[in-house]
Amino acid sequence: MKELQHINKYFYKYRFSILFGVLITIGAKIFALFTPRLIGESITVISQNIDGQLSDELFRKALLQNILLLIGATVIAGILTFLMRQTIIKVSRLVEFDLKNEVYQQYQRLSLNFYKKNRTGDLMNRISEDVGKVRMYVGPAIMYSLNMITLFIVAMFYMFNKAPTLAWYTIIPLPVLSITIYLLSKQIHRRSTIVQEYLSKLSTFTQESFSGISVIKAYGVESRINLAFLNLSNENRQKQIQLTQVQALFFPMMILLIGISNLLVIYVGGLQYINGVITDFGTIAEFIIYVNMLTWPVAVLGWVTSIIQQAEASQKRINEFLQEEPEIQNTSITPTQINGNIEFNNVSFTYEDTNIQALNEVSFKVKQGDTLAILGKTGSGKSTILDLIGRLYDIKSGSLLVDGINIDKVHLRSLRENIGYVPQDAFLFSDSIKNNIKFGLVDATDQDVINAAKNAVVHDNVKKFNKGYDTVLGERGITLSGGQKQRVSIARAIIKNPKLLLLDDCLSAVDTETEEKILNNLASVTKGKTTIIVSHRISSAKNADKIIVLDKGSVVQEGTHESLLNEGGYYKDLYLNQLSETTNLK
Repeated sequence: MKELQHINKYFYKYRFSILFGVLITIGAKIFALFTPRLIGESITVISQNIDGQLSDELFRKALLQNILLLIGATVIAGILTFLMRQTIIKVSRLVEFDLKNEVYQQYQRLSLNFYKKNRTGDLMNRISEDVGKVRMYVGPAIMYSLNMITLFIVAMFYMFNKAPTLAWYTIIPLPVLSITIYLLSKQIHRRSTIVQEYLSKLSTFTQESFSGISVIKAYGVESRINLAFLNLSNENRQKQIQLTQVQALFFPMMILLIGISNLLVIYVGGLQYINGVITDFGTIAEFIIYVNMLTWPVAVLGWVTSIIQQAEASQKRINEFLQEEPEIQNTSITPTQINGNIEFNNVSFTYEDTNIQALNEVSFKVKQGDTLAILGKTGSGKSTILDLIGRLYDIKSGSLLVDGINIDKVHLRSLRENIGYVPQDAFLFSDSIKNNIKFGLVDATDQDVINAAKNAVVHDNVKKFNKGYDTVLGERGITLSGGQKQRVSIARAIIKNPKLLLLDDCLSAVDTETEEKILNNLASVTKGKTTIIVSHRISSAKNADKIIVLDKGSVVQEGTHESLLNEGGYYKDLYLNQLSETTNLK
């Protein structure tokens, strides 16, 4: 139960609702237990009337009174039971809501390294399946436990008060029932866990297949993928059958033990009535009803134990993430004014997950309003520079200054709110084109969206869609072409009017003519803003105020377009190669 202590704060938050639910539960069970006594008394009255011990007038009066009391007690018990479920189950849903929000907020806080180490399917499972199991502990487990305790105490009091010996015989099978159900529940829990694992594998497989359907079709491997899915489905089916085989024992076992209890009541109670130990014939009927009322709560004991075990295991998995501290910490309390001066001083950076050194003593400066272009071979560290400016990672060696302040002293939200970032892999959400562009500025007007789209040279493409800017994109923006996705991403970045615009090879999928238009538009849009362009194309870099060339994480060339052409080396060779390719295409 140690792991479940995390939930105690929610119990305290909803303490009044829980207390109200407890009181209602006790009241509902007390009124429900009037039923066996009233039925027993009614049978006794009928027996006395048959034997001539009670006149017809008194018989009718007593029977009518018992019937009215029985109806009243049943109605009140029903209403209280309804209120009980509404109260306690509602609290469990509220706790589920709060816990999911807590987990989601923690996911938002955690750094990129966390997402590199954990699979998306596992993250989704913890916020859905695991939280759902914890909800079962907060709601049904507590509700049925209260039911069982209240019913057991009150029923035992009535039974031992009326016929102690018969009461002992009555409860003999109940511990056996509880232990049996507990053992079955453990098996069900173990096999359910295996089933959940296979469902997760099945979900992951299908998700990847749907996401990569174009690749599957392009390679013509549908039959191989179908066979793999069939094998996985067969394994899942087998595990489901094994679970069902154990679950099938649950109710037959319960019915068997209920029947044994009823037989004991009838046999022992009958003997005691014949021998005069029990004087009221209705007592036997009363005890039979008690047995049937007690059987389910006692059976639930094993089920509740299993729920608590599952909840504790799930909460442990949740706590592992909740207790993890993000690597990127906001050390500044007050917001920071961002102007856009960037300075790298001997910055070295190594990725922890791969141990690859991306940057090696990199130094350069970018003044506010200037444009810096970064070129280099694949894996030279270009994108890493942008990630460090956005403080997606913290550097361990050297210093990175923003407006003369060490970046880890800059207010994190202020920094990121002033950055417009266009990633190399243009990611769009399954939402309308308009909302994707407005993502960084939710209160932007329709005209702002159109202006941003025009500057990104995607407005004419959007107008051709039937629903225009209201067109809803498929997963990861699959509705659009690669170039269109990149241009929508650019519009999303520039609509923020950021102080820092970071473009990570975001024009690779557009033609040179469109690229030229976008760069010309950006030149006017980014006046007074610091712009850093990562590219493989000279055409994207030639108009920058400064150009640096990276090789194996180090700056090997630095200057303007003209100075680097005069200098020779990688930049001039790249320029001549691309110039030759352009000439050949013409």
